Amino acid sequence: MAIRLRLLILLVAILCVESKYMVYNTSQTIVPGKINVHLVAHTHDDVGWLKTVDQYYVGSNNSIQGACVQNVLDSIVPALLADKNRKFIYAFFQRWWRDQSEEVQSIVKQLVSSGQLELINGGMCMHDEAATHYIDMIDQTTLGHRFIKEEFGVTPRIGWQIDPFGHSAVQAYLLGAELGFDSLFFGRIDYQDRAKRKNEKSLEVIWRGSKSLGSSAQIFAGTFPDAYEPPSDSFYFEIDDYSPIIQDDFNLFDYNVQDRVNDFVATAISQANITRTNHIMWTMGGDFKYQYARTWFRQMDKLIHYVNQDGHVNALYSTPSIYTDAKYAINESWQIKTDDFFPYGEKENAYWTGYFTSRPALKGYVRMLSGYYLAARQLEFFKGRSDSGAKMDILADALAIAQHHDAVTGTERQHVADDYARHLSIGYEEAEKVVAASLACMVESTPKTGCRSPCPLLNISYCPPSEVDLSHGKNLVVVVYNSLGWNREDVIRIPVINANITVLDSGGKEIESQLLPLANASVGIRNFYAMAHLGKVPSVTPEYWLAFSASVPPLGFSTYVISSSKRAAATSGIQTVHKSKGNQNNTIEVGPGNLKLIYSGKEGKITHYINSRSKVKEFVEQSYSFYSGNDGSEDLQASGAYVSRPNGTHPIKSDGQVSFTVLRGPLLDEVHQRINSWIYQQITRVYKGKEHAEVEFTVGPIPIDDGIGKEIVTQITTTMKNNKAFYTDSNGRDFLERIRDYRKDWRLEVDQPIAGNYYPINLGIYMKDNRTELSILVDRSVGGSSIVDGQLELMLHRRLLRDDDKGIAEALDETVCVLDECTGLTIQGKYYLRIDPLGEGARWRRSFGQETYSPFLLAFTEQDGNSWKKSHIQTFSEIDPSYSLPDNVAMITLQELEDGTVLLRLAHLYEVGEDKDLSVMASVELKKLFPNKKINKIAEMSLSANQERAEMEMKRLVWKVEGSSPEEPKVSRGGPVDSTKLVVELAPMEIRTFIINFSH
Repeated sequence: MAIRLRLLILLVAILCVESKYMVYNTSQTIVPGKINVHLVAHTHDDVGWLKTVDQYYVGSNNSIQGACVQNVLDSIVPALLADKNRKFIYAFFQRWWRDQSEEVQSIVKQLVSSGQLELINGGMCMHDEAATHYIDMIDQTTLGHRFIKEEFGVTPRIGWQIDPFGHSAVQAYLLGAELGFDSLFFGRIDYQDRAKRKNEKSLEVIWRGSKSLGSSAQIFAGTFPDAYEPPSDSFYFEIDDYSPIIQDDFNLFDYNVQDRVNDFVATAISQANITRTNHIMWTMGGDFKYQYARTWFRQMDKLIHYVNQDGHVNALYSTPSIYTDAKYAINESWQIKTDDFFPYGEKENAYWTGYFTSRPALKGYVRMLSGYYLAARQLEFFKGRSDSGAKMDILADALAIAQHHDAVTGTERQHVADDYARHLSIGYEEAEKVVAASLACMVESTPKTGCRSPCPLLNISYCPPSEVDLSHGKNLVVVVYNSLGWNREDVIRIPVINANITVLDSGGKEIESQLLPLANASVGIRNFYAMAHLGKVPSVTPEYWLAFSASVPPLGFSTYVISSSKRAAATSGIQTVHKSKGNQNNTIEVGPGNLKLIYSGKEGKITHYINSRSKVKEFVEQSYSFYSGNDGSEDLQASGAYVSRPNGTHPIKSDGQVSFTVLRGPLLDEVHQRINSWIYQQITRVYKGKEHAEVEFTVGPIPIDDGIGKEIVTQITTTMKNNKAFYTDSNGRDFLERIRDYRKDWRLEVDQPIAGNYYPINLGIYMKDNRTELSILVDRSVGGSSIVDGQLELMLHRRLLRDDDKGIAEALDETVCVLDECTGLTIQGKYYLRIDPLGEGARWRRSFGQETYSPFLLAFTEQDGNSWKKSHIQTFSEIDPSYSLPDNVAMITLQELEDGTVLLRLAHLYEVGEDKDLSVMASVELKKLFPNKKINKIAEMSLSANQERAEMEMKRLVWKVEGSSPEEPKVSRGGPVDSTKLVVELAPMEIRTFIINFSH
C-alpha cells in the first residue's frame, strides 16, 4: 500500500510540472575545422517493384507493402514549412504535382526556389544502369528535366543513383557530366571493392567514364559506406521504426539526450575515418520513408540542436549540392576511376548478375518499342505535331518508367511486370495511330486513307495485315520506313498465305523474292501465344515467310507491292539431315554470298566460319547448356531474379532425334535445328550480301519437373587465344575491357567463377587474338562472358524456383496461361555473329548495331488493281537526295516539342582509336539534313536540353585529380555551330543536342 501511495504521489508531481515549448536551434551551417555531418533527408520511392506504380502512388495493396507516395509528398510540404532550416531532396514527383491545387503548387515552388526542397536526378525514374540502352536513358531523363525546367525554372545539379545494382561508365560521363551534374552519388558497389575503398579513403573519386571524352566529361562521384539509409540502425525515425527516439524531457523516465549524442558523435567519427576531408554525408531516409515526415524532422531537429551543443562534431541540415560545394571548396585532390562498377557482388556468393537476363521477353519488348519510338517521333515531325488526337506522350511515359531499376531489370513481382507491359502496349497503340497518320500523309498525294498498323507480334509469325488473300485481285502495299541517316538495304520477312505472288519495287519493277516454309514449331508457338494475346486462335495460318530485299533512302520510305501471280515466288530448296545413328559423314555449306557456314552432317552442328572476301577461316562450334540454380539450402543464398548462383554447367542434350534442315534460296539460306523440348528450334540465317550470321532461338518452356531452376546459355567456341580478355559495351556506347577473374581496382577473391565474371550487354560482346576478332550483337539486354578462353557465352533465359532473398519474395517463374492451362514462358530472340580480321570488327559492330536498334518500320495497306502507283508517292527522303549522314554519325533524336521547336541529337558512334578511318572528327550539314526547311535559330543544349551548353560549361566544377599533369592530352570536341554555314562537328563518342526553330 505504501509503495502504491508513493507512486501515486510521484505521478501527481510529474503531471503538475509546468510544461514549456522547446525551440530547437537548427540553423547551423558548415563549421571549418570540425567534422561536418550533412544530414540529407530523402526517401527512395520505386516506380513499381512489389506493387505497381499506381498502387505505390495511392497506397493500395498494402498487404504486400505499406507504401504510399502521396502520403510522403503530402507530409513533406507542411514539415518543411514548419522550419525554414529543414531541407529535403526528391527525385521524381510529376504525378503528385499535377494533382495539387495552384496554392500548393505555389508553396512548393517557393520551397524549391529557397533550396529547402532540392530536385535531384530529375528523370521520370531512377533508371537501371545495366539493362538500359543509352538512348532510353537520355529520353527518360530529358522528359523529367524539361518538366522541372518548365514548372520550376531549375536544372538539377546532382546525380542520385542510389539503388541500381551496379553502375556504368556511361552513367558517369553521359548521364552525369554531359547533363551538367556536379556530382553523382550511388549506393551499391562490390563488397570487396567497398572494403578496400574504406581502407584507402577512396569511396569518393573523380570518375572519367569515357576514354574518348576524358577530363571534359569527368564527374565527382561517391558511394556511401554501406547503402543509402542512415549510417546506423539507431537513426531510423519512421513512425513504426525501431530506433530509440531522443527523449529530452527531464520529467519522464527515459531521458537519453547524452546517450543519443554520444551515439551520433561515435558514428560520425567512424565515418570520418574512412572519408577524405572533414565533410561526411548521412542519408537520412530509405524506401518509402517520410510517410509521416514530422517523425523524422522532429528527431533530426533534436539531433542538430544537442549535437552542436555538445560540440565534438557539427551537424546540419544539408543537401547533396551543399555537400558537393563543401567538398569542392577544400581543393582536395582525388583518386581517379576510369572503368565501371560491374558486376555487383553484395557479399560472398551473391553476385547480382542474373538480372542482366531476367524476364527476357519484357527486355525484348522494351527494346523493340524503343526503336519504334525513335522512328515514330521522326514521322510525327515530318507530318507536324497535332494538338488533338493520338499522341506520343503515352508511349514516352511508359518507356520512361520501364527504364526503372526494378522494371526492365526483371526484378519486380510478376503482377508488376504485367503492369509495365500493359502500359507499354497502351502507349504503342496510341503511337501506332500517329505513325499511320504520318505515313498516310507522306505517302498519299491527297491524304485519304491511313496505313494499317505494323506487326508487334511478328516474332511469333503473326501479322494480320500481311496475311491477306491476294488471289482475288487485291494488292498488299508494304511501306518500309528507314529511321537511319543513310541508305539501307535489308531483307524483309513477312508471313503470307499465298504462294503465287510477286513483289514490285517503288518503280514498279519486279524484284527477286523468296518463300520459306513456316516451321511446324513456329506454327505451334504462333497459335498458343496469339491465343494468349487475343483470346482466340487466328483463323488463318500462313504457310510461308515471304522474303524480299528492300532498299530505302535515309530518313525516308520506299513502297513495295505484293500481288497475285500465275507463278510462284522462288521457293527454298530443302535438304534434310537426320542425326540418328551417326552415319552422316557429309559436310553442308550454307550461305549464298561471301560468307559460308560449314556444318557437319554427322554431328548436326556448325564447324567452320569462312569469309572468302576477308580470307577469314575459323573453327566455330555453337552449343546450348544450362546452369542449375542454387536452391540456397546451404547458406540461404539461392539463384533468383537478381542473383545468379550456378551449381555448375550441364550441356543440353537431345531428347530424341535431332532434325537438321537446310533451306536454300537466292536471298538467304536457313538452317533449322530442332534440338529438344527446351529449344524448340534454332534458325541460323546467312543473307546474300551480308557477312554475318543471324541466329534466331526459341527457348522454353524450361522444364522444372526435377525441382531445379535453370539458366539457359549458348556458347560460341573457337580456337582463338583471347588470354582471358573480352569486351562488353556500356549501355550501347563505349566498349570496356573485361578480364576473367580480375578487377582493375582491387585484388579479386574469386568465390563465384561464373556469376562473378558476367557482365551486362546491350549492344554486343567481342573477343580477339593476334589474328581475328569474334563479335556477337544482341537484340535486347542480356548477360554474357568468356568463361573459358576462345569462347563467348550469352545467357538467354532463366526460370528459377527459389527467391534470392533480395526483397522481391517471389521466385522468377514466368508462366503463360491459356484457358486455365499454364506453361513456362517461351521466348524468342536473335543474336548476330561475325568474325573479322583483327582491327576490322568495329565498323560492323557500330553500323549494324544501329540497324539492330532501329530496324525497318513496316506499315501495310490494301489496294485494288494498279491504283496505288497512280495516286501515291512511291519513295521519299526527308534529306537532300545527294546527302546522307556520315558513316560514323547517327541521329538519335528528331522530335517536335510542344512549343513547336525541334529537338535534334546527333551521336558519333566510334571511340578514339576504335577504327582507323571512322574514329575521326565528323561533320553534319544541317542545310542538307533539312533541305525543305529554313533554320531561323539553333541553340546547342545540354544532353537533356534543359539549359544551353555554354551556360552549363561556365558552371562546371573543375576538380583536382591525383597524379594529373599539365601535359595531359587535350580532349577533342566539335566546335561551335556557325549560324550561316550550319555545320555540326562531332568528335569520337560525342553527342550534341540542339533546339532548332524553323520557319513555317
